[in-house]
Amino acid sequence: MKHKYAIALSMVAGFALGAAAVQSLHAQAKPPAYTISEITVTDNNGYMKEFVPPAAKTIQAAGGKYVVRGGKAVSWQGA
Repeated sequence: MKHKYAIALSMVAGFALGAAAVQSLHAQAKPPAYTISEITVTDNNGYMKEFVPPAAKTIQAAGGKYVVRGGKAVSWQGA
């Protein structure tokens, strides 16, 4: 009878150890995400007034930050 208790106890302990390991590994899995966008703007005033402020507010509310904004795009290859 003692063998059954030992097996059951080891199964419960193994399950608890596995659950703890999964939680600790899951907490570390937060890789960064980057997005690169190229936009052709036809109405600069409308774009700056209607699109940019809500988009920037949403990005910052979600914890995002800008690495680079604006500037002239330079093509190294192609048109």
